[in-house]
Amino acid sequence: MGKINPPEKVKLIAGLISNDEALLDKMGALLEKRLRNKVDFNSPVIDFNYTDYYDKEMGGRLKRKFLSFKKLVRLEGIAKVKLLTNELEKRFLVDGKRAINIDPGYIDMAKLVLLSTKDYSHRIHIGNGIFAEVTLHYKDKRFNFWPWTYPDYKSEEYTSVFGKIRDIYKSEKGA
Repeated sequence: MGKINPPEKVKLIAGLISNDEALLDKMGALLEKRLRNKVDFNSPVIDFNYTDYYDKEMGGRLKRKFLSFKKLVRLEGIAKVKLLTNELEKRFLVDGKRAINIDPGYIDMAKLVLLSTKDYSHRIHIGNGIFAEVTLHYKDKRFNFWPWTYPDYKSEEYTSVFGKIRDIYKSEKGA
């Protein structure tokens, strides 16, 4: 029988998509306040041109930004973060359409996990209607993708950002 050990704390992240760069910054500050956790990494703004999935709802010329948060968090109750980000998305609806998309997740030494409201064959329910997906795995000193990984998350631009966040996490853990 294996010994049961609590999981290590993880590095909370959020990916933001909007065509309003001021809203990206505003959401970063609002997430800090609502999560009671300071942003310790703020990526440059990246053109979001990997898919037109959000264009009908959010318009064109979308931008992406990634944040990570200083205090490491426990995995118990992490589904509540996705519930919070859904609430914040609703708060900024314009004519019933989202002005911002918030993709929360976390990084640990081995992987990047995204939280979702959508079930699929490679997602696991973690509570309150929220699912978790291992989007990237860390091997050979870099993040690597799976067959189900979204095209943008496969890009060198994104994996470089996640590598920087993982380095922050690693230094915080003293690993």
